[in-house]
Amino acid sequence: MLSTPEKNNVAAVVVSSSRPTNALVTPLLTDLYQITMVYGFWKNGRQDEPSIFELFFRKNPFRGEYTIFCGLDEVIKFIDSYKIAEDDIDYLKGQMKNCEDGFWDYLRNLDCSRVTISSMKEGTVAFPREPLIVVKGPLGIAQLLETTLLTLVNFPSLVATNAARMVLAASQSSANNPSFGVNKKKVPGCVEFGLRRAQGPDGGFSASKYSYLGGFDGTSNVLAGKLLGLPIVGTHAHSFVQSYVSLDEVKDKCKVLNKDTNQLDDLTTLVLKYRNEKGWVTTNDGELAAFIAYASAFPDKFLCLIDTYDTLMSGVLNFILVALVLGDLGYKPMGVRLDSGDLAYLSMECYKVFKEQSAALNSTSSSSSSNFFDSLDIVVSNDINEEVLHNLHNQHHAITNFGIGTNLVTCQAQPALGCVYKLVEIDGKPRMKLSQDIEKVLIPGRKRCFRIYGKDGRPLMDYMILGEEQPPKVGERFMVRHPFIENKRAAVVASRIAELHSNVFENGEKKITVSSLKESQKYVKEQLSSLRPDILRHVNPTPYKVAVSTKLFTFLHELWMETTPVAELN
Repeated sequence: MLSTPEKNNVAAVVVSSSRPTNALVTPLLTDLYQITMVYGFWKNGRQDEPSIFELFFRKNPFRGEYTIFCGLDEVIKFIDSYKIAEDDIDYLKGQMKNCEDGFWDYLRNLDCSRVTISSMKEGTVAFPREPLIVVKGPLGIAQLLETTLLTLVNFPSLVATNAARMVLAASQSSANNPSFGVNKKKVPGCVEFGLRRAQGPDGGFSASKYSYLGGFDGTSNVLAGKLLGLPIVGTHAHSFVQSYVSLDEVKDKCKVLNKDTNQLDDLTTLVLKYRNEKGWVTTNDGELAAFIAYASAFPDKFLCLIDTYDTLMSGVLNFILVALVLGDLGYKPMGVRLDSGDLAYLSMECYKVFKEQSAALNSTSSSSSSNFFDSLDIVVSNDINEEVLHNLHNQHHAITNFGIGTNLVTCQAQPALGCVYKLVEIDGKPRMKLSQDIEKVLIPGRKRCFRIYGKDGRPLMDYMILGEEQPPKVGERFMVRHPFIENKRAAVVASRIAELHSNVFENGEKKITVSSLKESQKYVKEQLSSLRPDILRHVNPTPYKVAVSTKLFTFLHELWMETTPVAELN
């Protein structure tokens, strides 16, 4: 049964300390107009008026129909530690010289002790218009939170969604992968390699964290591994291969423990023996020396980059020579990495060579090597994006892991999510923003949001009601409406109903249950697997329905009419 966010069973999120991970996340990480507005509120005695703001987005990213909500853990840390420092006030005094002294006293004493945050669970699959986070509190402090909350949610949600889409695309590409069933490997995995191309250290760290939550298996980012407990991965670059030019550089220098004899054996001597037996004497000597050197350093984690000179005429053959020796010594080589060329074709060719070597080992009893060739990984990188992954779906390949960097961490396909933070109620009175663009018309007032499930256990739609309405009940028929199109309506009988929001911070107190990133990752996978395939598909996905109650529909349209100026024609 799908695990869903029931009321008062709040998100399990990673909270490693009481303060935000990034030391730059302070009250001054905001836009100036937030402070000028709050001065205006204070000047008019409105700073303590009760208000409700909603944080949401209007359109799913990447031409898709779903978004993964992330960043809640950092939001809670920021809210919980909110305090404007004295030197921050001194700086603001120098920038806003006309403000009265009483305003600085107001800021000096400001905190979130009267703020309540209601939110979806970290990693929830979310859809346009429905609130991700609801902020309830005095108008002044609630307004000041806007920019910081947006920056803490926008990028994490975007990169987690990007990651989830890539993981899905990679799993679909395995349909034409011949190694599955033969090698009994799992669906191709994805690892994040993007730190060097990310928008600064925080962009890189956040991408490592939230791509893992979105379904990636690990990261090359060592600091993310240390601070977040993420699996870290990596072998060597082309520069390591290029640094060797001759086998003399490894002669009598590379010893590895033989697990059978418990003696140190010379790798170079044993590798050259295999080289002569196989007649592969024209492979690049420097590359072979590099592989020998790397194997002596990491005999139990031997995975080589094989495209520095020529993948098929040198790289894969040199890998096999060293791998055979490691097998004889009792180790299990891991595989190869490709970083250029026709990845599908080269992976297939490497796979064929490995199968030939496997057959040769199976046919002889003279070798003591364990037959590891059927379980070797073929890892590929080189500017991989979602389109490349889907294109591989139509090709034969033998790829077992994808290393993805630039297009993941920078979200090149769409660099921003576009979350907004809007006032929906003040002093118990609903507020509405109008626009000529129907997409930007705000659904006003305090609301509750539910996920409605059908008989097959899959979500049918999300359903919003007014805050004071009675929630829908399982097994009882109720009407749902499109928020803006009058003739779009339906009768629904729910098999299960889950409320999507719970209080995560209430009047100065955290109300969360801490869990690991791994558990949040599992939650994301469970939700995506519960959605209909047509919602997840790459081309022309079906929009997921977000409906409103009849009362909310009527309330919205009546307020719309009241708020819209009446044109006068002469």
